[in-house]
Amino acid sequence: MRVYNFAAGPSTLPLPVLEQAQKELLDYNGTGMSITEMSHRSKPFMAVNAEANALLRELMNIPDDYSVLFVQGGATQQFAAVPLNLLKNGKADYIVTGNFASKAYEEGLKYGDMAIAASSKEANYTYIPDMKNIKFRDGIDYVHTTYNNTIFGTRYTELPTTDATLVTDMSSCILSEEIDVKKFGLIYAGAQKNIAPAGVTIVIVRKDLLGSALPICPVMLNYAVQDKNDSLYNTPPCFPIYVSMLVFRWLKELGGVKAIQKINEEKAGMLYDFIDNSTFYTNNVVKKDRSIMNVPFVTPNADLDAQFVAEATKQGLVSLKGHRLVGGMRASIYNAMPKEGVIKLIDFMKKFELENINK
Repeated sequence: MRVYNFAAGPSTLPLPVLEQAQKELLDYNGTGMSITEMSHRSKPFMAVNAEANALLRELMNIPDDYSVLFVQGGATQQFAAVPLNLLKNGKADYIVTGNFASKAYEEGLKYGDMAIAASSKEANYTYIPDMKNIKFRDGIDYVHTTYNNTIFGTRYTELPTTDATLVTDMSSCILSEEIDVKKFGLIYAGAQKNIAPAGVTIVIVRKDLLGSALPICPVMLNYAVQDKNDSLYNTPPCFPIYVSMLVFRWLKELGGVKAIQKINEEKAGMLYDFIDNSTFYTNNVVKKDRSIMNVPFVTPNADLDAQFVAEATKQGLVSLKGHRLVGGMRASIYNAMPKEGVIKLIDFMKKFELENINK
């Protein structure tokens, strides 16, 4: 029996995608071999790579003057790749809204003059700073943001105003809601939260930003090299790219990003409404900044939190333990989490509350 997997990543995948991958695992598209066995330069895999690229462009309405890359190393490797590719004047500003945003800033310090333009650390990252009050330094090459904060359950609902290139990490929210790609010079996302198994990272970069990498930039992190070689400079993560293609097909058939955004907002709305109307559960995030992908919450005490996670697991509601920096629970309700999973979680939360309200 399959469980409802609320893990923050690697995370749940659409069942039809898993079934299609299972069906094709031994013989992909009549080739007589698995997608995991074939050459990345073979015609069948190059077709997969091209279709994945084209489908992502269609789903996100990516303009022709942007390149789409499938690279390795996770979003964490992009913390270095961004400054190595984009620093021309040698400095950039960061908005730090969580653990990964902080790590991106710390990595950037190795390559240039980096500054924190705004942060919500003093409130344990329970809100997104007011974009209207942020002042950026003159002459910066880019402003780095983390669009959705997986651990702390926040997201941007407005963007900073800047003449510099806007960069964002969308690892835990890519394809969950409609965004205007043209507002960003660079978008990157590890795929293991909302798209595919761990191993592939998506980079969407405006073409005028290519070709200016620092001399010390490793060839594997050079966006221009990856673009010139259609992300096939070396052996890519073939299976995750293939699963990405299947997920993109699934999302297109569902009605695209507009359709999944409506579903995501309904799922998150149900869960937040229940928490807000409960005297037992609490979500500490400022309401206007709440993520629709990651919902952290707590019971009245840590012992009950641990009991909640253990009992939920027995009911097929797994991976609900919150991150150590926050504690409590966290429900990651990515695109592939069906509404039924959220309903079952809420039903369990109701039952648990009734049984433990006086403890």
